[in-house]
Amino acid sequence: MKSGIHPAYGPVVFRDKAAGSAFLTRSTASSGKTIEWEDGNTYPVVDVEISSASHPFHTGTARVLDTAGRVERFERRYGRHGAN
Repeated sequence: MKSGIHPAYGPVVFRDKAAGSAFLTRSTASSGKTIEWEDGNTYPVVDVEISSASHPFHTGTARVLDTAGRVERFERRYGRHGAN
């Protein structure tokens, strides 16, 4: 690798504000905020809005939309305009 062109790569804590969970990983993301982790070391912390801990797909709370029913309801409500 060329030196001086790559961002710093090191341990970072990602904290999911919605789920109240955090995980330690390695990343090029940086932050001015720090947190003391379970191992006693201090790491930069990046707050995220959503992660696998709070995303509906991963938590099993995802909803399936009935698109066919929505189309039928729209046609009942407004009729089929432009159909000859």
